Amino acid sequence: MADRRLQVFHTVARLLSFTKAAESLHMTQPAVTFQVRQLEEYFNTRLFDRTHNRISLTAAGQRVYEFSDRIFDLYSEMENAVRDMTGEISGVLVIGASTTIAEYMLPALLGDFKKKYADVNVHLKVSNSDGIVSMVENNDIDLGVVEAPVMNKNLVVEECRKDRLVAIVPPLHALAANQQVKLRELMDDAYIAREEGSGTREVIQDYLADLGMQPGDLHVAMELGSPEAIKGAVEAGMGVSIVSEVTIHKELQLGTLVALELDPPIERPFSFVHQKQKFRQRAMDELLEFARAYCLSHQRDA
Repeated sequence: MADRRLQVFHTVARLLSFTKAAESLHMTQPAVTFQVRQLEEYFNTRLFDRTHNRISLTAAGQRVYEFSDRIFDLYSEMENAVRDMTGEISGVLVIGASTTIAEYMLPALLGDFKKKYADVNVHLKVSNSDGIVSMVENNDIDLGVVEAPVMNKNLVVEECRKDRLVAIVPPLHALAANQQVKLRELMDDAYIAREEGSGTREVIQDYLADLGMQPGDLHVAMELGSPEAIKGAVEAGMGVSIVSEVTIHKELQLGTLVALELDPPIERPFSFVHQKQKFRQRAMDELLEFARAYCLSHQRDA
């Protein structure tokens, strides 16, 4: 509803990048540049300084950015007020989730949400935890769900539930008869690791540090980008690994993998992360409330 030129300018000013703004707005970079130039012509002044492939706001640009922030807050407040009066809950939400959560937690949650709010369209983007946090920081997504601690204090982080990690081995492995295992007992085996940026990998590295060990102490045979790929490699006898227990229910029932509790145990949070926005879409607030209730009803038994 707001002036398109102002929306494009606001995105460029927030990201300080025409390229990132074009990606965020699903526009070409020339189209973004054209919209900004139109706004500069309207005000008859430069809004950005462009030097050495970097941009910064001019004094006039900073003022326009501050006012545009207030304008978009007012638009959100107006839309929420009207929707509160009419009871309408609709719109488009973009959710981002790390791989484990996207594959094993969100399908049921979003399916139930869609049944209740048929007029809300939810788009899901999948990346590792670092990628999802970056998307939230850049306002590319409305809500992120991640499996590792979030260090950015400017974001709102709400823990949904605890997730436990377990070691997995093939059924004929020498340790398969054990119920528990210490990490040092896995050191002689080839280890199948998640990729850099994965929340699972980050939590395991922190676990190693707590035990006075280094990531290099694990004999990493390969790095794979999803729980499914890791499970397949372990089933094929290519090594052992550590994964979320929520990812292996089917394999345990089929007897193709054996799960071993780690001593000491590893737990990590599944968390919602979003911007500290004063006004949000009504649909976003409803999704957050729905997700909180879902998490409470699906807490793992202690």
